[in-house]
Amino acid sequence: MSQHNDPLIIAGVEYRSRLLTGTGKYRDLEETRLATEAAGTEIVTVAIRRSNIGQDPSQPNLLDVLPPERYTILPNTAGCYTAEDAVRTCRLARELLDGHKLVKLEVLGDQQTLYPDVTATLEAAEILVKEGFDVMVYTSDDPILAKRLEELGCCAVMPLAAPIGSGLGVQNPYNILTIVENARVPILVDAGVGTASDAAFAMELGIDGVLMNTAIASAKNPVLMASAMKKAVEAGREAFKAGRIPRKRYASASSPIDGTFF
Repeated sequence: MSQHNDPLIIAGVEYRSRLLTGTGKYRDLEETRLATEAAGTEIVTVAIRRSNIGQDPSQPNLLDVLPPERYTILPNTAGCYTAEDAVRTCRLARELLDGHKLVKLEVLGDQQTLYPDVTATLEAAEILVKEGFDVMVYTSDDPILAKRLEELGCCAVMPLAAPIGSGLGVQNPYNILTIVENARVPILVDAGVGTASDAAFAMELGIDGVLMNTAIASAKNPVLMASAMKKAVEAGREAFKAGRIPRKRYASASSPIDGTFF
């Protein structure tokens, strides 16, 4: 299946790649550029509180290696622990990026696990949607909360697979399945993917895409892992669309024997 015939649509824009990548934790901007290119991604997240995209003219600018003309820049509110801070960060991103509306909202509730503060996330999402932002929102894998965020007007809901940076893979596949089955907006797994098989498995659940950073940037060879993740996301999507065979306890002959001569 061609990616051109199966686009990911977010806030009315079509994307060929279903792999979204972060820009943190790389050794330098050159490695960031090479890994991003190898991933084939079109949407890159940028932590406004940690990355320079023009706030400091004396420092290297991330946008010099990941130009907005080539990539959709997705400002995120990483490091925010209150709704107020998250909203303020999104407003700053809009100013820095000349009116850019697409943002990734995350409001954290715990420094050790980096689990989201769902109450503050709901509060911030409501404010941002009313202010005209297109909000992609990081949340827990609670199906009720995911639906609530959709109803508030978020353009994509992004439940975690496992804690950020844990590499544990999808821990609650049935929760993710329930979220997907009830959704009318794109569902993307965000956080917890560790390797290519995790990404493929997540895609096989029927999600619309995967966002990752640590799994690529902290790999022994980030550029090679980025390439692996690209292939895994594509394979997982194709497998989902193809429809897997049912699981059975016993063997089933690959070649049918009905109607054969002995």
